[in-house]
Amino acid sequence: MYQVLEMIEVKKDIYFSSNKNDMDIDLIFHFINNSYWGKSRTFEEQKKAIENTLNFGLFHNKKQIAFARVMTDFVFFSYLLDVFVIDEYQGKGLSKILINNVMNHEAIKHVDKWMLATKDAHELYRKFGFETIKNPSMIMEKMSNRAKKIHEQL
Repeated sequence: MYQVLEMIEVKKDIYFSSNKNDMDIDLIFHFINNSYWGKSRTFEEQKKAIENTLNFGLFHNKKQIAFARVMTDFVFFSYLLDVFVIDEYQGKGLSKILINNVMNHEAIKHVDKWMLATKDAHELYRKFGFETIKNPSMIMEKMSNRAKKIHEQL
């Protein structure tokens, strides 16, 4: 498996952690439930998603201020999702710090292929080597009715 990182200072008074026990599930659920991509999720669904993925957070004075999670097989594929910085901490470069620490996490930094979906943060992810799909005709998807409703709104 992978090594859980205890909180490490990555910027003055800003800490990074990959320990699920550090994650504030209430804050995560509230933010995602108010996002364009997660408004139909239940608390139990979000909790289960966290239990089954790698989780990463930024913290200020032990208060969570940012979150991301990764689905992965640790070798060939990783999918980055649910990335956010809470409103009062946006515009301070924290999303870059979060993504940098996620992408350089020892357990997943050598994964061959990464994917993500975003409506409006393309420029942020380009800084980390993400590009538009070269051959979209190769990519297929299967969506639930709930997922179709979400994607129709984008």
